[in-house]
Amino acid sequence: MANAKEQLNLFLSQPVLMSCIFSWLSAQLIKTLIKLFSGKVHSIRELFELLFWRTGSMPSSHSALVATLCTTIGFRSGIDSDVFILSLGFFLITIRDAVGVRRANGIQARMLNKIGRALGDKGIIDFKPIKEVQGHTPAEVFMGCLLGFFIGLAFSVLK
Repeated sequence: MANAKEQLNLFLSQPVLMSCIFSWLSAQLIKTLIKLFSGKVHSIRELFELLFWRTGSMPSSHSALVATLCTTIGFRSGIDSDVFILSLGFFLITIRDAVGVRRANGIQARMLNKIGRALGDKGIIDFKPIKEVQGHTPAEVFMGCLLGFFIGLAFSVLK
């Protein structure tokens, strides 16, 4: 039996894990570069938030990651495997959430903030804005899926 260090090395060199990490980081980097070159980054802090944490925008890093996961597992384990079916279910739920639920929540939060500001300006209530979670447009999700598919394909072919 391998010791803990060998186990950790095996885990960290696992192609499915590496493809997912690469996919997520690639999507975040592309997203950051798009914002940077369009003049929408105003500080170093905002730059690092975009690189490692912030959600929303083009391409969807969530979509890229789950598309890579599903693609890599499909190539490595076969599309008839239980683990592929599990990853496909995870993919579908994540995509639905990215383009549906999270986007609807963001739109709703924006409207609540608009109403709250109007009521606050009239002195009717003491208003504190709520966080507006960004979801994704279908195009952002689609581009994330394409990015993820091709990264998963590359990791599967280059194994």
